[in-house]
Amino acid sequence: QVQLVESGGGLVQAGGSLRLSCAVSVLTFRPYAMAWFRQPPGKERSFVGSIIWSDGNTDYVDSVKGRFTITRDNAKNTMSLQMSSLKPEDTAVYYCVSTPVQLMRYTNYAAYSYWGQGTQVTVSS
Repeated sequence: QVQLVESGGGLVQAGGSLRLSCAVSVLTFRPYAMAWFRQPPGKERSFVGSIIWSDGNTDYVDSVKGRFTITRDNAKNTMSLQMSSLKPEDTAVYYCVSTPVQLMRYTNYAAYSYWGQGTQVTVSS
């Protein structure tokens, strides 16, 4: 059974950096795409960014462009989210998701097949 395990969350000051990782538990599972979503306190869960596993092509929500970078490590079957210039509004629980097939829209959380438990990121002002 495929499981996604996030790590790397924590508390950071505004302007700082943090790196999240998402490990796929089954090494033989090759996703078509993976993504990060986040859910701030009292708000809806929303798309952060995605990566196509085969070519590394990425997409991001406008609010994180230039500050967040998604990468993948094929050998370790992990995805990372490097976050810099963090702002208090980036505070949220961050979730990684994965799909073995191509999707119509990678911004749709429910369309993915596997979801992690989430990791808390708190940015203090």
